[in-house]
Amino acid sequence: MYEFDAAVTHAINGLSNRNQFADIAMVYVSMIGVPIVVLLVAVQWWRRDDRSHVRHVLVASGLSFILGLAINQLILLVVHRIRPYDAGVTHLLIAPSADPSFPSDHATAAFAIAAAFLFHDMRKLGAAFFVAALVVAVSRVFIGTHYVGDVVGGALTGFAAAALVRLIYREDTALDRAVVRIL
Repeated sequence: MYEFDAAVTHAINGLSNRNQFADIAMVYVSMIGVPIVVLLVAVQWWRRDDRSHVRHVLVASGLSFILGLAINQLILLVVHRIRPYDAGVTHLLIAPSADPSFPSDHATAAFAIAAAFLFHDMRKLGAAFFVAALVVAVSRVFIGTHYVGDVVGGALTGFAAAALVRLIYREDTALDRAVVRIL
């Protein structure tokens, strides 16, 4: 399985250094993609339509984001995957990272948000965030910092976190009503 993961990673990363615009775009997507997604989620707080449901979904997406990253920290206690650039699989377009490669925090965060929207029946925004998450995930491989398996693992962690939040954080409970009335 490693050979397949490394080969696909190498193929995607091999597209870099061919077009300066593509390289710059992917570096920026990798750097600011997740913060932009978070900002796009945050500005939804002031939407006027179906306010309590939208705010519930926003809180759920934030909880999914946090839970997904917490799960990643637990995974990192037992999985110490070397970065693909350290293994000679990719060349790096940004500064190296000191932490292990699996799973990708960027992919986890972006997919947790997308999944939260999808799981709470906000399909249009969920689909848009899903496309954004795919672009962020591809950018992480393109710039050489992750294997494809790392971003797939991050996506699965994000979806699992959102599913768990969906089961636990219920809409229209006393806690939910108190949270969504803020501001």
